[in-house]
Amino acid sequence: MSDTKTKAKAGRPAGRNAYGESTVPMRIPKSKVTQIKDFLRTYSTIGLSDNIDFNEHMVVAAPDVRVELPLYSSNVSAGFPSPCDDHIAKRLNIHDYLVDQEDATFLVTITGLSMRDAGLLPKDVAIVDRSKNAKVGDIVLAVVNGEFTIKQLTLGNHEQPVLLPANPDFTPIEIKDGMDFEIWGVVTGSIRKYT
Repeated sequence: MSDTKTKAKAGRPAGRNAYGESTVPMRIPKSKVTQIKDFLRTYSTIGLSDNIDFNEHMVVAAPDVRVELPLYSSNVSAGFPSPCDDHIAKRLNIHDYLVDQEDATFLVTITGLSMRDAGLLPKDVAIVDRSKNAKVGDIVLAVVNGEFTIKQLTLGNHEQPVLLPANPDFTPIEIKDGMDFEIWGVVTGSIRKYT
């Protein structure tokens, strides 16, 4: 058998991998290997929760062109309109304002109402930073028994983690021994479009 025929039949048969389809070789930067493996693991092995949509998973990248928008020094009332100051306090780059560590930050789209009272509504984009250590009181992206969820991290009576929804219609998730639990990152902000 020639080398060409041997190579053509080498490897795993098509469709017999974690993705159920053919794969192709790809060259990626060393610094992105962990991030890409995490991204692929999300799609191949983990179910999705009621309040995030990984089909809308987005990686954060610095814009090619730096865009700075005016930030006015006066606060704006949401009630009766009042005159604004005519001067700009500074210019604000939205990317720099929202992203602390670019290579550890990604975005997910909220799909459920379990974090409604924390201001996270369906179609909002949550900003998740994997480099931050989660503290009690933080809103986190966690994996519980194979499903992603966004909740507030608290502690129960025996110092075990509890994931608290921000909506009384939902039940807290108490993390017990034997449960598969991992915090994937801290939600540092959100983005909402009105039009």
